[in-house]
Amino acid sequence: MSMGQVAARVAGGFLRPIDTDALREAVRDALPTVTLGELEPIKGLPGMVRAAVGTLDKIWRADIDLSTSEHPRLQALAALEAQVLERLPPSMKKPRSLVDLALNRLIHAPAVLGPVEIHSHSEMPVCWRRLLLALANRVPVVWVAGPRSVPDWVIGKNIEIQQSLPSGIAPDVYSCATPQHEVLEAFRWMRSLLADGKAKPEDIAIAAASPADYDDYVSALSHEANIPVHFVQGIQAVATPAGQTAAALADVLVNGISQARVQRLLRRLDGNECIAALPRDWTRVLPADAPLSTLERWKQVFSSVESTAWPGGVDRSKIVLDVLQILEKGSAGAQEAGEKLLPKLPLKLWQLALEDGPATALPVTLTRLRIADDLEPASHPIWTPAISLAASPRPFVRLLALNAGRWPRRISEDRLVPDHIIPIEDLDPLPVSDADRSDFATIVASATQASISFSRRDVEGRLLGRSPLVGEFKETYLSYGRIPEHAASEPDRLTARPTEFRATPSARSGLAAWRDWYRRQINAHDGLVRPKHPQLYKVFQQPMSATSLRMLLRDPIRFVWRYALGWRQPEETDEPFSVDPLTFGVLVHETLQLAVGTLESNGGFAKAKSDDVTKAIEEAVLATAAQWETEQPVPPPIIWRNALEATRKVATAALTYRLDRLPKQKSWTEIPFGMADGRGRSLPWDPSVSVGIPGTGIIIQGQIDRLDLSGDNRQARVIDYKTGRLSRDMADVVLKGGTELQRCLYAFAVRTLLGPNVKVEAALLYPKATDGHQALFPLDDIQGALDTLAAAISCGRDNIEKGLALPGIDAGDGFNDYAFALPANPSYLTRKRPVADKRLGDAIKIWEAP
Repeated sequence: MSMGQVAARVAGGFLRPIDTDALREAVRDALPTVTLGELEPIKGLPGMVRAAVGTLDKIWRADIDLSTSEHPRLQALAALEAQVLERLPPSMKKPRSLVDLALNRLIHAPAVLGPVEIHSHSEMPVCWRRLLLALANRVPVVWVAGPRSVPDWVIGKNIEIQQSLPSGIAPDVYSCATPQHEVLEAFRWMRSLLADGKAKPEDIAIAAASPADYDDYVSALSHEANIPVHFVQGIQAVATPAGQTAAALADVLVNGISQARVQRLLRRLDGNECIAALPRDWTRVLPADAPLSTLERWKQVFSSVESTAWPGGVDRSKIVLDVLQILEKGSAGAQEAGEKLLPKLPLKLWQLALEDGPATALPVTLTRLRIADDLEPASHPIWTPAISLAASPRPFVRLLALNAGRWPRRISEDRLVPDHIIPIEDLDPLPVSDADRSDFATIVASATQASISFSRRDVEGRLLGRSPLVGEFKETYLSYGRIPEHAASEPDRLTARPTEFRATPSARSGLAAWRDWYRRQINAHDGLVRPKHPQLYKVFQQPMSATSLRMLLRDPIRFVWRYALGWRQPEETDEPFSVDPLTFGVLVHETLQLAVGTLESNGGFAKAKSDDVTKAIEEAVLATAAQWETEQPVPPPIIWRNALEATRKVATAALTYRLDRLPKQKSWTEIPFGMADGRGRSLPWDPSVSVGIPGTGIIIQGQIDRLDLSGDNRQARVIDYKTGRLSRDMADVVLKGGTELQRCLYAFAVRTLLGPNVKVEAALLYPKATDGHQALFPLDDIQGALDTLAAAISCGRDNIEKGLALPGIDAGDGFNDYAFALPANPSYLTRKRPVADKRLGDAIKIWEAP
């Protein structure tokens, strides 16, 4: 029995001490109704319920009467206390009330209690002391201290004291590199005890004064070492399936109903009745890249999906929309969303989190929740706070985090009642610092074998000091890379046995790669592959774009990674914070396509007046924006509006730039070649006809930004829009080292598809440079450029087929999305590039092309 239960038993009348859960609920209900004076501004903040519960508990344990205080802060707390006590069941009494009632019925103590023994106490809260001293005059009271110290207020009273000698052992002290190293050494120590038969699992404890910072390390190593460890303080709720379900709902309510968040939530609500009829593969009807951040966008998408597109041919959009109706309310509908959507256990966690703070703080309050694990402490090693271990010591203990400020912890003021209102020594007669010292002494004095450790540095590399509790004990320095006597896990064992680890396939591969990176010869780890590999053969059977050919010419290894191995950069599925240059270019091109299409259908783009062009662009911008907002991520509104305004300006500059009109000119934008066109447009050629580059065996495909064609099909003009900034030397550019291929390839495609008699012009147009600067850059010698390009492509293909997939000139580019696959050594490319260039031979000549 606890002292609260002892007092309630003597007081009689089915009384009981205040339950923590009931107190938390009463505080949560009372806070909105009580005026807290200077605490009023923080009343609704996350953690206020927790802080108020902690403060009331301290005040009650310190036996402080708030009703007599004249300080405004304490008067506000007294009002809160009164409201809380009214909301508690009548049978629940605060400690002072229980003690007063018990003292009036002490005559019954011999019958209802009999002899009393106090176990596992180094100290006792002030509120129970007068009851214990009074009981000692009625019944025999024994203070069983064991090796612990005995408080002064017990000595000399009518209480028998039973003490035992401390174990007298000197703990082993270990200096570890980091907190993670401390946990690793603790598991090595535990493994050695179990392997040698010195201890049973239930005899072992690992403890820290404040274990929360080490929880993740202990949990991860427990699974890795296959040694189940009971967490006395409980595990984080969000680390469990139920906690993840609640966290998924909180993510949607607080951050919005994006497609990714909603899909994650619905996957975790499989057993909910609301979505029981929803098939698992229902998400196939959604556009993959659309964030769908509002209910209107969800409705718009579902309205465009035919019933036959749904799994089983049955439209179940109403199920999803009903759930979205609940989720759209956000944090304001948190209570309703939890009750309607969450299963039983996640709902309980949800309600506890809501009690601890407002719904807007759910991501914070959920992470604070802990639940009991399913391991039996009586048959497993334990990971525990020091205060719990001091109350129930074990013979084999390992104490972690013996660093300055961590053990003992620094004394801190109460969050609501600072020291200038009630002195710390009155509010908390046993400060946390003294309690930590007492717990340390008790644990060591009760142990058969004790080890303590501290970290030399924290996880960020800062130096840490030793705890004063380490004292003059002899210290053993442990290196993080040492070979342990007993390994904690399989990876630890392999690391400790270099010879055995060296024989594993992963070690052989890693060591070979490391050595090969430092050799000046080109080898398999630099991109040498089997000549005529089938996967490489398949790559060249597919049509290629200007982008893939540029990669082939300037960085062969990246070409293989992307097109042979299929590596792709993960797409951004949530709403971005900006519009990057590539995305802006796509936005402009789609706007130009719609605008030119509108003008062509209304008399022709070449004949359109300035006002007609402006109107067409305005309509195209609005249509493109609406489509993007439905199908793919867009940035926040103000950034999105600025991007659309910039699109309007660039598109206007592009279409109003003065170009000579061709006879009976007709224009197209985004006109495909080498692939089918799904838009059903009237085009000057069959877009599915293959276009091959002579002498290379390469088939190309793409979309020409703009094509102007005369009425007799004898003159053609190819315009490639560049939405970026203008380079100063563009007037002399032909292929620009293999980076500028569109003009040449598109002009060749037009001549191939329209016949050799057509006269083709090809030019780059920079709409942003139309104000007083040259913005149009034609390609003078198309055939010469094509011959140079074809020779380079042929060399590049030959090298790939020979197995020379080596880093090229673009490998060190700061915008290389595949840089993660290259060695992190900064001198790697400097060392390998000269020999790689030599092996690539004539293929590198294109890098010097103007």
